[in-house]
Amino acid sequence: MTGKVCGMCGGPLPSKAGSRGRAALYCSAACRQRAYRSRHDPTPDVETLIAEVGRVANRLTPRPSDTFFADLTALTSDVGRLRRIAQLALRGKEENVTPAPVTETLDEVAFAGKIEQHQRELRVHCYRMVGSYDDAEDLVQETFLRAWRGREGFEGRSSFRAWLYRIATNTCLDFLRRTKRSPRPYDQLPGVDQQGEPPQFMPWLQPFPDSQLASAEAEPGEIAETRETMELVFLAAIQHLPPRQRAVVILNDVLGWKAAETAELLETTVASVTSALQRARPTLRQRLPERRTDWARTAQPTEEEQVILRRYMAAATGSGDSRVMAELLREDVLVTMPPNPLWFSGRDVFLNFVAESFDPASPAYFGEWKHLPAIANRLPAAAGYVRRPGTRIYRAQVLDVLRIEDGKVAEITAFEPHLFPAFGLPLTIT
Repeated sequence: MTGKVCGMCGGPLPSKAGSRGRAALYCSAACRQRAYRSRHDPTPDVETLIAEVGRVANRLTPRPSDTFFADLTALTSDVGRLRRIAQLALRGKEENVTPAPVTETLDEVAFAGKIEQHQRELRVHCYRMVGSYDDAEDLVQETFLRAWRGREGFEGRSSFRAWLYRIATNTCLDFLRRTKRSPRPYDQLPGVDQQGEPPQFMPWLQPFPDSQLASAEAEPGEIAETRETMELVFLAAIQHLPPRQRAVVILNDVLGWKAAETAELLETTVASVTSALQRARPTLRQRLPERRTDWARTAQPTEEEQVILRRYMAAATGSGDSRVMAELLREDVLVTMPPNPLWFSGRDVFLNFVAESFDPASPAYFGEWKHLPAIANRLPAAAGYVRRPGTRIYRAQVLDVLRIEDGKVAEITAFEPHLFPAFGLPLTIT
């Protein structure tokens, strides 16, 4: 039977009667591609991965906290990888009309392992496109599903990474066409004397955990490009661009792709890419500080910023000194709370608002506060927990992300607490 059955699945080969050329070795393009992968892509050792999950889980201990967080991060990554391997294997079974041979299962595992290598950077890419961590998570999973369903269409003309970026970008563009999000100015608050014009309201904007920005083995160039293009000021600015212009800027100016590569990915011309960049860049310049160094940052908050964060957390307990809080804030500090429509412009306006919630004698008293430090979008952040009157547990309430300029807090973006687990933060403390 040698030469008369498929070298991959064992099925009959197509007839070559009357045709010229070399005899076929495989019955279909799918089997030919699976054979290629089996020769070039090593299959992940799933048993080793399972054993590693068990090893890390068995050594978990809450102290010291940095080791505990590192182990939890590794455990979450490995478990997520196993879950995706299993999901792809199950989908493969559902889509096959005939029982799959053993080689098909191995191919599914190999494919899952290969796309897993790009999960972190694709999540960041989708986050830049849509500005929401939750949506980025969903879009990465949709990208992987589209990649799995269209795996036979990968012809190797570009790199596997570029192919995934094409799918991820188109997935984000489809999402943005469906949702049609547009920033708009905040409404004026009645009875509140705000300073300056209302800022732009983007209720979908969410923070991004720094721990997920770059892996330990990331290339230095990858870390450098995330420093400034993950800050909230950049994320907010890029939301003003139409989706296709946004994709061109991210691919060309952020990721450093050439115009021809961007054009190929978006299935357009180099002239169209150049035109989109020429229209997008002035819009970004209007939304960003005049000098790039005003918002470009180091990889981590500076020592000065960490000191300011600690003082901010101490002053924000309610029992802290209000004069310290006033010293920390810039006179024209801007406070926003997406997706909440509340906003405050000006130090006195903001401090008057929070004073009543800190006063136990006030009907608006909210409770006692504690804070834990965090880092979001390369910025120092304070995770706030509140113990409501009559309760014993401090529950997650808010994540304050601080933008500090010249030793003062210039902007506070207060986010809802449901993303605390993504930051490695507990939802309750005692």
